[in-house]
Amino acid sequence: MAAKHSKTPRQQTGGKTPAVGKAKTTASATTTTAASSANTASTATGEVVKRARRTSHRSIREATPVTMDDVLSLASKATKRADKSLLVICGGLSHERDVSISSGHRVQGFLEEAGWTVHVHDMDGSLLPYLTDESTRPDLVWPLLHGANGEDGSIRDVLEMAELPYIGSRAKASRTAWSKPIAKNVVRMAGLQTPHSVTLPESMFRELGVEPVIDMLLGSLGLPLFIKPTMGGSAMGCTMVTEQSQLTQALINCFAYGDVALIEQAVTGTEVSVSILEFDGHPLVLPPLEIWTPSGTYDFEARSTPGPTEFYVPARLDAKTTQAVSDAALTAHRALGLRDISRTDFIVDAQGQPQFLESNVAPGMTDTSLLPQSALAAGYNLPELYTALVQSVLDQKRTD
Repeated sequence: MAAKHSKTPRQQTGGKTPAVGKAKTTASATTTTAASSANTASTATGEVVKRARRTSHRSIREATPVTMDDVLSLASKATKRADKSLLVICGGLSHERDVSISSGHRVQGFLEEAGWTVHVHDMDGSLLPYLTDESTRPDLVWPLLHGANGEDGSIRDVLEMAELPYIGSRAKASRTAWSKPIAKNVVRMAGLQTPHSVTLPESMFRELGVEPVIDMLLGSLGLPLFIKPTMGGSAMGCTMVTEQSQLTQALINCFAYGDVALIEQAVTGTEVSVSILEFDGHPLVLPPLEIWTPSGTYDFEARSTPGPTEFYVPARLDAKTTQAVSDAALTAHRALGLRDISRTDFIVDAQGQPQFLESNVAPGMTDTSLLPQSALAAGYNLPELYTALVQSVLDQKRTD
């Protein structure tokens, strides 16, 4: 499959379009001021940033990597699979509901193929009774909720209160990765490069005026720009801006999915995604996957439906750059305090430098999603790979 040398990392996917400058209420976001965002970021990431500063490329290279033999050994160890009750939570009310349901049922199918007893439950009013009733209480939960409540740490807090072990990052780490500006600050402290950006709430445009703020943005950051909600996934509300006339509509698209915009300098280069699975603290870094589309944009439609988008695994990079991207993904995974599974997206610039975009704690697991593609290209059998992950978590006898 094939790689992308795109001048436009990602682009808009549309959505409802409330006017910039008008007050709006959504179920998934609350209005945030620039000052309160800064204070929250400072408080929420203090310990994470300290850990990021201690992260080094030396420690990454010294880590014992997981091999295919390790995966096969774990998978073969799971002999009484039908006796364990696994629960996949998917759906919910986020904009990414359909993708989440598809991810959940794909994982269910692969685990059932491997012999596990797997149930799927929506994120609804009957979930808590299901989790706490002794007749239905699962042995392990795999939350595959995309978007708010799934990736912002909320469902993980609930599972921790219920003392149920689950696959994936803890609640606090999920919250750190979910906020793109905070995640960018953390990985920058760990030594990664990330595009220069500013974070502005919708209220800032309403109070100061759209045109003056846009003029200041252009004077400070220039063009092209990439605009996206500070929280969210699947490229929803994201727009590449190459001309000043596109800025207002791009902000409208962004604020349809959240009240705060991350506005960053667009990086020209190759879009690459690196997925990591973790087995008892030991990483399996899957081959970097390169994304190419005819339009140069990897938007929501390209992510969720088969089409002309081409994927190259491993990415069409030289050995040095491939290693740099893999190391950068592991740096981000550890600096953000992630666990079990993550996917980190980069743009590799003209100098071969990976530029961090974001890390995902609940990457898509559909037939067009990037992590499964990377795993298959590396020679892994998905039922065995997911079984090894489940067995690794069960062996740890977690309470969170």
